[in-house]
This record gives sequence, structure tokens and C-alpha cells, in this order.
Amino acid sequence: MEWVYQCRNLQEVRDQIDTLDRAIVSLIAERGLYVQQAADFKQPGDGAEDSKRRDQVMRRVTRLAGELGADAALTAKIYREMIGHFSERERAALLAALPDGNAA
Repeated sequence: MEWVYQCRNLQEVRDQIDTLDRAIVSLIAERGLYVQQAADFKQPGDGAEDSKRRDQVMRRVTRLAGELGADAALTAKIYREMIGHFSERERAALLAALPDGNAA
């Protein structure tokens, strides 16, 4: 990435990493809010995880990682974990919305 700020010392590097960490965590939180909105459109009893959509996202982020110079394996690992986490939360919310609180 040629547009990365060229730090003059270790403290500047750490400051830049801290700034990125804040942005990454903020984006994860924002993504979680959109996942919740998606869950709101689903009916209780619908599957929380859409494997077609998951596969589409995984292909897209792996391609993006290559285009942007990120480690594709690490990116895929992070996204698998994040999607799994959000899917589990969505599944629990959908189960809780069922009349008896249990899967059909």
C-alpha cells in the first residue's frame, strides 16, 4: 500500500495502529448492527445462517484481500469467525422470538 503514512519512529507506528484498531472495532460494531437489522427481516423458524450469502461474502472478502494487499488466509479466518459469531447471535434471537422459545 503506497498510501500508508510513513512513520518516523516507533511511537508514530503505534499511534497509527491504535487509530486503525479503533476504526476496525467501530466497523465491527456497525456490521453487527446491520446483521441485527437483517435478523429483524427474517421470520422465527427461518435459518439464521444463509450458506449461499456466507459463501458470497467469503469469496468477496478473499478477493478484496488480494486486491488490497492483505493476507487472504488471515482475512478469511477473521471473517469465518465473525460470521459464525453473528450467526449464533442471530440464531439465538430467532429462537427467542418463537412462541415457545424452542426450535420447531
